[in-house]
Amino acid sequence: MASVALLAIALLSSVSLAWALGASSTSPPLAPAVGARALSVMRAALLVGVLAAAGAVLQGGSVSETVGNDLVLGPSLTPLAVAVGLLTAAVFIAIGVATSYPIPAAFATTGAIIGVGLALGGDPAFETYRELAMFWVLVPPTGASIAYLTASMLRREDVPDTVAIPLLGGLVGVVVANVTLEALPATAGTRPTIANFVSRLLGPTPKVVGTYDLAMVATTLACGAGLFFVLRRQTRQSVDVAVRRFLLALGGLVAFSSGGSQVGLAIGPLRVIASESALLTAQNVALVGATGILVGGWTGAPRIIQAVANEYSQLGTRRSIAALVPAFVITQTGILLGFPISLNNIIISSVIGSGLVVGTEGVSMRKITVTAVAWLSALLGACLVGYVAFGFASTRL
Repeated sequence: MASVALLAIALLSSVSLAWALGASSTSPPLAPAVGARALSVMRAALLVGVLAAAGAVLQGGSVSETVGNDLVLGPSLTPLAVAVGLLTAAVFIAIGVATSYPIPAAFATTGAIIGVGLALGGDPAFETYRELAMFWVLVPPTGASIAYLTASMLRREDVPDTVAIPLLGGLVGVVVANVTLEALPATAGTRPTIANFVSRLLGPTPKVVGTYDLAMVATTLACGAGLFFVLRRQTRQSVDVAVRRFLLALGGLVAFSSGGSQVGLAIGPLRVIASESALLTAQNVALVGATGILVGGWTGAPRIIQAVANEYSQLGTRRSIAALVPAFVITQTGILLGFPISLNNIIISSVIGSGLVVGTEGVSMRKITVTAVAWLSALLGACLVGYVAFGFASTRL
């Protein structure tokens, strides 16, 4: 088959996977807000699409590098391998959308790309697998524990909402000041963050810790303090209004982060072969992924949002906030490390952890068990299917 035709198939495969990601993996962040009746399902789907697409453009680079180049040692991915791998992952994720059991895109895509890479004659990247496995295994207990502790704090009578909510807002502000935003300028060896951008504007200041100078530390603290005092004022005026706004803002931040994390799964392999076409520049590839996620969020997200909001644990507004705080922090950690990460894994474990604060009655253990089995099956199954499918396609094309 001609090279141009293979590139076209690879591009369509990337768009298909991006759609599946928008429909499945980027949709859970606003599910707690839906479960708390702070937002309708359809409005949540519209917001997920827009915010995740923005995150895809501004934060999609680090995960793309890992997925495209670090999963298999040896030969680079070919257009046929990219097409087979991404289509395999998209099929697994689409099955999750159809059955309302959200399949982790990180598992399905990682498995599929490893499968086609090994079929190409590459060697397993065991060090990368070890790091990914450790991170993936730590995510559920970490997310659930943080969500449980946060929900417990929000329920304590001796910690009023006028203190607890602003403190959580301050934490979120500190993280926001240090998230990677690829549109911002940065010098070599530094990350493009709000804190770093302010430091560049102000000029050199004394180093405080690591790569952080005085301006970066001051900016970080200012962002945290700013959100603290904004929420402090709002909670004093109306706790219910402040809690609702904070919940929606958190959901939006996690949706944005999910786009930055998940788009790398769809476009990472595509960027490897982009040099073969003048049209497939890095910027155009990012826009392809963002567009697919946008459409997927608008057309396919409502079903998964409904499932996560109501079937895993019935949450109130405060426990929904407790679920989203660790989701935001963990997702941004994954982007910082360049690790493909499952938003479903993070959100669902955080939702469960926050729900456990009132006992196990609101948690469906059957749903959780079936989901865990589906996740492991997706990783292994996608690897096997990708390996076999590439071998079959390469002998006939």
